[in-house]
Amino acid sequence: MATTFILNGKSQTVDVSPDMPLLWVLRDTLDKTGTKFGCGAGLCGACTVHINGEAARSCQTAISAVAGKKVTTIEGLSANGHLHPVQEAWIAEDVPQCGYCQSGQIMSAVALLSKKPNPSDSDIDDFMSGNICRCGTYQRIRKAIHRAAGAPAGKAKSA
Repeated sequence: MATTFILNGKSQTVDVSPDMPLLWVLRDTLDKTGTKFGCGAGLCGACTVHINGEAARSCQTAISAVAGKKVTTIEGLSANGHLHPVQEAWIAEDVPQCGYCQSGQIMSAVALLSKKPNPSDSDIDDFMSGNICRCGTYQRIRKAIHRAAGAPAGKAKSA
C-alpha cells in the first residue's frame, strides 16, 4: 500500500506494508540512517523524529500514521548548509561521547525548545528524561540546550 508524506520538506511516496514502523521506512527504504534503532519499544529515544513538529518515536509509529504529515529527521534539521542552533550547541559543548543516541537527543531538544524557548534545568530534565544516553552525557546535553536557548550554560531559569 502506498503512503505519501513530506520528509524533510520533500514529498515521498513509499509502497510498504501500512503497519511497517516509520523507523524502518526511513532507514531501509529511504536511506535516512541518522535516525537510530535503540530499543524498539519507544523507551530510549534514539529513534526520535518530528511528526508535524512534535517529537515522536519512529520505532512505534506505523508508516500509515504519517500519511499526509510532515516528518523531520536529523538530516532535515539543517537548512541552506547551516546547522540548526541545537546542532551547533551540541558541537560547542562537545556533547557526544559514543554518539549513538545523539540524533534522538537533538531531535528531542529541538522539540523542547519549540515549546519552551527558555527552559529551566528542571524543564530540560523532565522533557529529556525519555532519552537515554548510555555514556551519561546528561550534564553536557543540558548545557547545550541552555546554549541553544541563549541562556548561560548551566544557569537554571525559573519555570
